[in-house]
Amino acid sequence: MNGIAIIDKPAGLTSYDVVARVRRILCERRVGHTGTLDPFATGVLVVLVGRATRLAQFLAGADKEYQALVRFGYATDTGDVTGEPRSTNRVNKMVWSDEQIEAALGSLRGRINQVPPMYSAKKIRGQKLYELARRGVEVERAPVSVVVHEIEPVRRAQQQGSLLHPNGDGTCDLAVRVVCSAGTYVRVLAESIGEKLGADAHLAALRRTRAGAFRVEDAVSLDRLQAMADEGRQTKLLLPLDAALSEMPFVHLSEQDAKRTRHGAVIYLDGAAVKWGDACHVQMRNEHGRLIAIGVYSSTNGQLHPRILLDPEEE
Repeated sequence: MNGIAIIDKPAGLTSYDVVARVRRILCERRVGHTGTLDPFATGVLVVLVGRATRLAQFLAGADKEYQALVRFGYATDTGDVTGEPRSTNRVNKMVWSDEQIEAALGSLRGRINQVPPMYSAKKIRGQKLYELARRGVEVERAPVSVVVHEIEPVRRAQQQGSLLHPNGDGTCDLAVRVVCSAGTYVRVLAESIGEKLGADAHLAALRRTRAGAFRVEDAVSLDRLQAMADEGRQTKLLLPLDAALSEMPFVHLSEQDAKRTRHGAVIYLDGAAVKWGDACHVQMRNEHGRLIAIGVYSSTNGQLHPRILLDPEEE
């Protein structure tokens, strides 16, 4: 069983929990994902099944889109709703105009530096930061460059025209839409928005609505996947391997070259007819259009080297 499952991750499960569930449902040992979501977050988790796990490197760096809820009034030790309050600065009245909020968000667009939070899966000297944090250890973290392509407020119907929604406990919420590069910490963005507005803040809710080309509208729940598996129709929910490679160029091989590719042999192309750059990754398809490998092209000698075999056996 080979393919890509777009799962709508529920709150309360880790990304590893989702992978474990998919593994059991599909009875397939080789299952992985391409971008961690925190347990409290929901939305798109791209799960690779079977030989699709070999494509993880081409998906991990894809841009992401989120719907986030920033809560002003207090910060937490994790930067999100799961943490313990570490400071309190209740917002008793709406002190920011729409223009001030827009300006705060606008200052975070583009390339920015973020310090990875202690409660994150990032490793320093072989140890995950959250493991150190749970032991009460805090270490220095170097800033990481990320890109915020889009960040804008979302006006919700119940807010009666205001961007801010007051809560009964003296806090208030701001809904935002974010499109960002891989590796961006949205909870750090939430804290930064608070800093720009002069208030303590944390991330109260997060939903990933897109990962690369995969959107939440196309995602399925784990319960739906289980129901389809119970009916023996689980493969209908799996996308083909090449669904992950829409931006990658491809070449159709002759029957003989397809056989050579399946054995890892180099394929020679007409360099004059090829416009790919050196070391470009290329989809290698057989004469029927089936993806059988990912190759790396050498512009100096017109060679296409199979690097990742996806269909090693004869059909």
